[in-house]
Amino acid sequence: MAILSLAWKSLINRYFTAMLTVTSIALSVALLVGVERLRIETRASFANTLSGTDLIVGARSGPVQILLYSVFRMGDATNNISWKSYQDIATHKKVAWTVPISLGDSHRGFRVLGTTTAYFQYYRYARDRRLKIAEGQQFADLYDAVLGYEVAEKLGYKIGDPIIIAHGASDVSFARHDDKPFRVAGILARTGTPVDRTVHVSLEAIEAIHIDWQSGAPMPGLSISAEQARKMDLTPKVITAALIGLKSKTATFHMQRFINDYPKESLSAIIPGVALSQLWNLIGIAENALLIVSGFVVVIGLFGMLTALLISLNERRREIAILRSVGARPVHVFTLIMSEAGFLTLLSVLLGLVFLHLILLAGQPIIENQFGIFIEIGGLSPYAWSLLGGVTLAGFLVGVIPSYRAYRLSLVDDLSVRV
Repeated sequence: MAILSLAWKSLINRYFTAMLTVTSIALSVALLVGVERLRIETRASFANTLSGTDLIVGARSGPVQILLYSVFRMGDATNNISWKSYQDIATHKKVAWTVPISLGDSHRGFRVLGTTTAYFQYYRYARDRRLKIAEGQQFADLYDAVLGYEVAEKLGYKIGDPIIIAHGASDVSFARHDDKPFRVAGILARTGTPVDRTVHVSLEAIEAIHIDWQSGAPMPGLSISAEQARKMDLTPKVITAALIGLKSKTATFHMQRFINDYPKESLSAIIPGVALSQLWNLIGIAENALLIVSGFVVVIGLFGMLTALLISLNERRREIAILRSVGARPVHVFTLIMSEAGFLTLLSVLLGLVFLHLILLAGQPIIENQFGIFIEIGGLSPYAWSLLGGVTLAGFLVGVIPSYRAYRLSLVDDLSVRV
């Protein structure tokens, strides 16, 4: 205990240098654990891009491809699903709800999604959170559009503004459905998901704007106005995909097999969680890069502590010699320097956690609002604890070097006067 008290007093005597060292390592620890927390929450946010949906049905293709176009609005479907097949699945006794999705159009670089009001009722994200209308309302008219948060923000749209939808992914003049303009009826609150970058319209609206089109182009000599289209049968003929919720989770694999073996059409049913995991494995390598970078930052911080201890050791040669002269043995000197390194490391880890929580408290609402990622302020994950344990162990190991040098100092050498 006397050695520990002496080590503490020695650090207090060099408080400025000690605090610089502690702050440097503490910031490194905050970065390391912060990156780990951000990695976990980002992965959870990615996995919860779609929540509460048991199956996604699309034309026969791979799980990742179906997930990309139906959830992330990336790429295109290999084929469509007939409305009759969709109704057969929707009326199955094990199905609780369905949300049809029709893709293929765009507006100034943003994908247009045709759906029904069931989309706003059943679509869930981020641990079962519902979509919220920040301004306006859902579809009330055939040519109403509900914009994702990012669409409205980047394009500067307000409620009541007119918008023109274009056929396909390219918003060029000859592909625009400018004879049937839409009106912004609602703007969704930010979700941090692809919903923010989507223009939502009704399935009937998708039929209306294509009623005088064929094979991706207007029919020659045929022009149906917006008002004429209202009076026509706008029942969808095909859709791109469908989200399905089941009455019981235990029926998931049974329904998946039923859809995959559907005799009237080649369909695929995927489990979103499994497909999301597969997709993350393809793109999640960036999280390892972040951890590596933050790990190097910690190493630099520990080298800073090593440098500070070695410099102070050179300045304290006479202090160590006096301790030796009053009876301190080499092992006591070794323990003294090791205790200082331990103090600095443990204090740095604790201060790093304090820094991290203060940063999270200040930045949590900003990160959620800007990026849609909710970072929970709570206990650390087992992996984060192992990182902290590794930093603490590394700090003690770094302390061995100056401690061993002090151990080897000779009494005669330290008491000699150098000129």
